[in-house]
Amino acid sequence: MGVLNFEPLEEDQARAILGWRYPPPYDFYNCDPQRHLSPLSYMLNPQNAFFAILSEHQALEGFCSFGEDGQVLGGNYRDPALDIGLGIRPDLTGKGKGKHYAGSVVDYGASRYRSTFLRVTVATFNQRAYRVWSYLNFEPGQIFANPKNGIEFVIMTRRSDRKKL
Repeated sequence: MGVLNFEPLEEDQARAILGWRYPPPYDFYNCDPQRHLSPLSYMLNPQNAFFAILSEHQALEGFCSFGEDGQVLGGNYRDPALDIGLGIRPDLTGKGKGKHYAGSVVDYGASRYRSTFLRVTVATFNQRAYRVWSYLNFEPGQIFANPKNGIEFVIMTRRSDRKKL
């Protein structure tokens, strides 16, 4: 697998991401315009720290975010940590590349934000994501249900200085 590049999300990339459609049960991740007043302006707001994940040929393969966007209503986020959000283009999911994407995002985020602790919040039904983050030495902690939709999540954490596998 090639080197991945990260750059602040641009409008055309955000529009492409908002159009991505995942098959069930991952359709949970399809853009819901009700989540934010304007998903496009939300993703482009620098305070929300969205980045495009680009292939070595500059093809949009995914996106990531760092900060509050990675948090889910109902979770306990009192302890300081860098929250990570990650989305991969639907046609690239389920092909065994998750460790490469997530590992690259972890490396980029830990380097850029110099945080001691890293945190991801994963829907418990998403066993693919759970296995990827576990492989990267994230350990499960609090399990909770989002009070708005009842979907169950697990918060996973690790120190940022853990050795890569």
